[in-house]
Amino acid sequence: MESQSRSIHNKRWMAMIPALLFLSLIHGVHCFYLPGVAPEDFQKGDPLKVKVNKLTSIKTQLPYSYYSLPFCTPEKIVDSAENLGEVLRGDRIENSPYAFTMQEPQLCTVLCRIMIDAKTAKQFKEKVDDEYRVNMILDNLPLVVPIKRLDQASNTVYQLGYHIGLKGQYAGNKEEKYFIHNHLAFTVKYHRDLQTGSSRIVGFEVKPYSIKHEYEGKWSEKTRLTTCDPHMKRMVVNSNTPLEVEVNKEIIFSYDVEYQESDVKWASRWDSYLLMSDDQIHWFSIVNSLMIVLFLTGMVAMIMLRTLYRDISKYNELETQEEALEETGWKLVHGDVFRPPSNSDLLCVYVGTGVQFLGMVLVTMIFAVLGFLSPSNRGGLMTAMLLLWVSMGIFAGYASTNLYKMFKGAEWKKIAAKTAFMFPAIVFVIFFVLNALIWGQKSSGAVPFGTMFALVFLWFGISVPLVIVGGYVGFKKPAMEDPVKTNKIPRQIPEQAWYMNPIFSILIGGILPFGAVFIELFFILTSIWLNQFYYMFGFLFLVFIILLITCAEITIVLCYFQLCSEDYKWWWRSYLTSGSSALYLFLYAAFYFFTKLEITKLVSGLLYFGYMLIASYAFFVLTGTIGFYACFCFTRLIYSSLKID
Repeated sequence: MESQSRSIHNKRWMAMIPALLFLSLIHGVHCFYLPGVAPEDFQKGDPLKVKVNKLTSIKTQLPYSYYSLPFCTPEKIVDSAENLGEVLRGDRIENSPYAFTMQEPQLCTVLCRIMIDAKTAKQFKEKVDDEYRVNMILDNLPLVVPIKRLDQASNTVYQLGYHIGLKGQYAGNKEEKYFIHNHLAFTVKYHRDLQTGSSRIVGFEVKPYSIKHEYEGKWSEKTRLTTCDPHMKRMVVNSNTPLEVEVNKEIIFSYDVEYQESDVKWASRWDSYLLMSDDQIHWFSIVNSLMIVLFLTGMVAMIMLRTLYRDISKYNELETQEEALEETGWKLVHGDVFRPPSNSDLLCVYVGTGVQFLGMVLVTMIFAVLGFLSPSNRGGLMTAMLLLWVSMGIFAGYASTNLYKMFKGAEWKKIAAKTAFMFPAIVFVIFFVLNALIWGQKSSGAVPFGTMFALVFLWFGISVPLVIVGGYVGFKKPAMEDPVKTNKIPRQIPEQAWYMNPIFSILIGGILPFGAVFIELFFILTSIWLNQFYYMFGFLFLVFIILLITCAEITIVLCYFQLCSEDYKWWWRSYLTSGSSALYLFLYAAFYFFTKLEITKLVSGLLYFGYMLIASYAFFVLTGTIGFYACFCFTRLIYSSLKID
């Protein structure tokens, strides 16, 4: 146990390398707890509040509230206050009839007895077919099922939630039957403070069983079970006599509670949940990405230090017009390279939106690496991203209108309005359609009207005004002067080689940025669609930095080759070159859908591809903006070095 704990800590430290580098620069840092996740001390005999959460399935991706099935209910069902991220995730946290008392074991406690009618039987069978799991929470810890693994270095892995039931066959009978897990053996692990005598909960586990309970006489509240009786030393330890889901039959729900003292401290209680079987693949991803970066850096260095230096030196030595006419390559297009592109308004809007995304992702990453968005803070990541998105609107407005002014535009209000509405409107329409599909399935994943109103308020009440303010400031600031003058008559672009075809070069440009992130992308998709935790934010931050560098360098290299071919229309191509990595992201998402997921329902498939379309669109805007600004700075740098009369 001690060696396993040490191994877990080592892995988490490796994932937190960027955070350690950052914190090493800060003096006088004091320990603190995040709001809502501070430890709670319990004395022996204190009541413990067990809460129930949504029912989840990796086959349908449609969550349902716990009480959508006829489980045992408390006297009054009370909803817990959920943050914006929890609601968008489909979490519906409610109280439960389970009554736990700290350090007081319970055996064969009967929860309730229900009779199954045809409708109830159909509901249970459908949920068992779709492999739905029940999720519970105790002291902010999710319920897990420990599973012994003989093929792993760690003997135990944990599955979030327990399956409602299972399908099986009786011996000698080929007909498939449905069985329900009606007896739960809970284990609450706690760490005791020797000084105060109080305890903190560090683990919440369950082993589900299916058992056909029996009793003598007629049923009443005081009826004692014969199949599970602590006085007769009869305990439920297996599912040898399972309970079949049958119409007009009864289901008796029961549970045990066992308390185990643990050496795991409260601060480390999430380690077992976040234990990875192998983190070497993350390091492989980092090394793979670094090789791409080194290759591109070498190419950029060769261009900047050798080719450009030689070309600029020779060009600046030219004295006669005849010699100037003999020049070739990128220098020939100096009079057209800063000519405003077609659809310049749209380019300004997309660049501004990309700046907004870049700011949101960067700040979110920093908060995540520092531990503010750990899995213990449910919904915190999504809430933070939404709030950061709207607050970054001021930078979006600034970037779009300032670029628009450089293009000699005058209607800055139009550009600011498009920046505020275009991307959010497209995403909102897709989201609204998907939400209607979820609502049609009566799933708890459907966003309620109140939450939808809150999202619209964040958009119109905060994001739009900030974009307008940023647009005003950006347009008032003087525009950057072009380093060379633009000719009045556009230069004719010579016929290009096949490999310089815009579509071909754009598609080639997206491969390397995608290659830098696709391994980490696999773990992100797994955490989202296979109901697992993702916490390797240290690795993700490094991969994100590598993505920034890769997008910038591949765009610079291809932009240089384009200019050398005397093609000066680089504005849109620089954006699309790195932005095309989003196409590969969507194609990989499709590959992941058909190879890793078991989704069979049409609605679930539409949800998957709808959400991945939104993610790919956002990735396009982000990477495209990075490539655009890299090429923008590159062209200004090289043409400002020329001595043009």
